[in-house]
Amino acid sequence: MLCLSVLAYGQEELTVLTGRVVSSQNGKALAHVSVSAPEEKLSTVTNDDGEFMLKVPKRPSHITISHLGYYTQHVSIGSKTEGLKVRMVPSAIVLDDVVVSANDPLEVVRAAIRKIPENYQLTPSLMHCFYRETAQKGKRFIAISEAVTDMYKTAYDWRSVTNDAVSIVRGRRLLSTKAKDTLGVKLMGGPVIPIMLDAVKNAELLLNEEELSLYTLSSETPERIGDRPQYVISLRPHYLLQRPLFHARLYIDQQTLTFTRVVLDLDVADRDKATNYMLVRKPVGLRFNPLSLTTIVNYSTSDDDNLTRISYVRNELRFKCDWKRRLFASAYTVVSEMVVTEQVPAESVHRIRGRDSFGPRDYFYDEADFFDDPDFWGAYNIIEPTESLEHAIGKLKKDR
Repeated sequence: MLCLSVLAYGQEELTVLTGRVVSSQNGKALAHVSVSAPEEKLSTVTNDDGEFMLKVPKRPSHITISHLGYYTQHVSIGSKTEGLKVRMVPSAIVLDDVVVSANDPLEVVRAAIRKIPENYQLTPSLMHCFYRETAQKGKRFIAISEAVTDMYKTAYDWRSVTNDAVSIVRGRRLLSTKAKDTLGVKLMGGPVIPIMLDAVKNAELLLNEEELSLYTLSSETPERIGDRPQYVISLRPHYLLQRPLFHARLYIDQQTLTFTRVVLDLDVADRDKATNYMLVRKPVGLRFNPLSLTTIVNYSTSDDDNLTRISYVRNELRFKCDWKRRLFASAYTVVSEMVVTEQVPAESVHRIRGRDSFGPRDYFYDEADFFDDPDFWGAYNIIEPTESLEHAIGKLKKDR
């Protein structure tokens, strides 16, 4: 349902848009769909239930909804908005002459790398973001942390994240106090993870000649992101190293050769290598079994300046742990996700320095406060919590 209401926050009245996005084919909820109000330059994504909430200073004329494999929708915001369901139509895949002639995937990737200075910003930028990390034991949430952050990024022509930084504007946390949840899980880096996983800017991660030489590249069936056709190029490791490699998929805009989406799946075939990559430390006597580590990085292009910027990052780790004397292992899932909710105007961009900067070796859980205030987020845009997450928050509050 797409509903419209007005929220009073301080002296400012906000229009609050909430809704649910589903596929027109089967009515299934669509997760991680980009929802933006272009007039206000504000955005968010849908949660796993397909739901979203977007707070804007005034009622927009329309909102834009875009997702991989579906046509972009521009939903008018009129007086009758209650009860509106957004149905996204799958996009047809067209194999045109340009796609057929692109028979060397490595050359396509190289060309896209050369075009990074042209397609991405050449001046520093500052973004308002929302960050969430959760830890589940089985299907039960045992830890939840959330934050509004500022993310500062230097120009993309210097493909390094050394001087990029994140600061926490406000954050909150909850942790299970049950005795059987004796294993605490902390994610090192927390809100800094999206900086490190920006594959376009962080040349050390994947998109450089040395790393690409470790993979076999293949062209897959092209897809669309919104209304734009994409090359889809898969990477499969063909070298054995002391560290694990990825099974990757790159989405590249056919017209501009812009990287629009990067999907990374860690190769966990060698358990010891994957464990060394994923695990910082563990208690003595605990056995760790890595199952998967999947990363999704989305980029979006602005209509104002035609430049592409990072918009959404999701990182999901799955593993099992058991103590040597116990018969059964417990399954854990740790998810972190960040959505850019607003681009700060160029004249207001400032560098994040010193004590305001969150460190890559810090744990966000240690920095956040407890959940207390029901209006904690105020006018800030967030990723709407799923029904199961809201239930978990209520339960963890009662257990405290």
